[in-house]
Amino acid sequence: MGGEKRAVALVISGSIAAYKAPMVARLLVAAGWRVIPVMTASAERFVGSVTLSGLTGEAVRTTMWDSDFAGEMHVEIAREVDVIAYVPATADVLARLATGRADDLAGALGLVGRGPRIVAPAMHPRMWHHAATQRSVAQLISDGVTFVGPIHGAVASGEEGMGRMAEPEAIANAILGVIRVRDLEGRHLVVSAGPTVEDLDPVRFLGNRSTGKMGFAIAEAAADRGAKVTLIAGPTHLATPAMVKRVDVRSTVEMERAIDEALGSSLEEADALVMSAAVADYRPAHVSATKSKKGDAQIAIDLIKNPDLLAAVGAKRGAKQSPVLVGFAVETSGEQLLAYARRKLVDKKVDFVIANPAETAFAGESNRAWLVTESDDCDLGTLKKRALADRILDEVGKRLLSQAGA
Repeated sequence: MGGEKRAVALVISGSIAAYKAPMVARLLVAAGWRVIPVMTASAERFVGSVTLSGLTGEAVRTTMWDSDFAGEMHVEIAREVDVIAYVPATADVLARLATGRADDLAGALGLVGRGPRIVAPAMHPRMWHHAATQRSVAQLISDGVTFVGPIHGAVASGEEGMGRMAEPEAIANAILGVIRVRDLEGRHLVVSAGPTVEDLDPVRFLGNRSTGKMGFAIAEAAADRGAKVTLIAGPTHLATPAMVKRVDVRSTVEMERAIDEALGSSLEEADALVMSAAVADYRPAHVSATKSKKGDAQIAIDLIKNPDLLAAVGAKRGAKQSPVLVGFAVETSGEQLLAYARRKLVDKKVDFVIANPAETAFAGESNRAWLVTESDDCDLGTLKKRALADRILDEVGKRLLSQAGA
């Protein structure tokens, strides 16, 4: 597939948002990718094939029944590309992909392609929230399809809601991020994952809902990309990824010790710290040596503040660029999510923060995320946690390259 130059089939369907597809094509071409444009019959009403050909240098494919083409069009395109991206993906396209329809080129590509599939939904908010569409979405996520968007905003009718297509930059970034590269060879990444729990007695503890899936996905992706990986894991039943050194801890203080050891006294032992663990902010002031018995009276538990692990590393790093520091911000207040993430970015002196709404952050296989840097809030859309891990590592890799060139 694709040879040295990565290739994507950019499938454009019939939505007013199709006007943004040429911008996605342009960004991918600028990144060095070959873009093969595919248009449904409806898409031809919204965007011109001459524009797409001019931007990509490729003929626009519209049908499986091209008399000048020797072979099976959908099979040949699938053989040539690494990724198939549906930009925009209408409600009809989602339904067709979810049910395996293959009576046009767009649908047939979705079945015969061997690489990742990405969809960027665009439709009226009521269509997005309709039960039928949500069934299609659930099936496609289960099938491993990566969603970029939709986002909340104004749609063609003038109404506002969830259904607006993600911006071209977010879509292009998602496409670029799904292909693994061994760009972290010779680097040491420390990744924290899962919860920390704070014991009340030998039986009970204070904890949180983190499963560790996001951190384990990051550790696995980093190892696949050639890095030496130290995974510091709170209590979780997840299997250790291949080629990853795992250090199991329980409490926040234990995690602090493990991070300090992995980074070294002067932070010289690691190139990056990705702090995806959900660390307990407080711990009991007193831990009973025996199980506490239930009585008739109410009880109060005195809590003391735990150390802030990421802030401590940020303060110790000072003005240095190394190691790269990555934080996570999970919030229940969606409207203030990005503001909280930006505050964390500044207060903890980290390089970038991944912001997640709490309702998607735990237990599931996918995550809704924004990448918050000093200058930008990049909407990454809803991604499988492994795909999000690669997008995070793309950013880590860029910063490591910047350090090398400094």
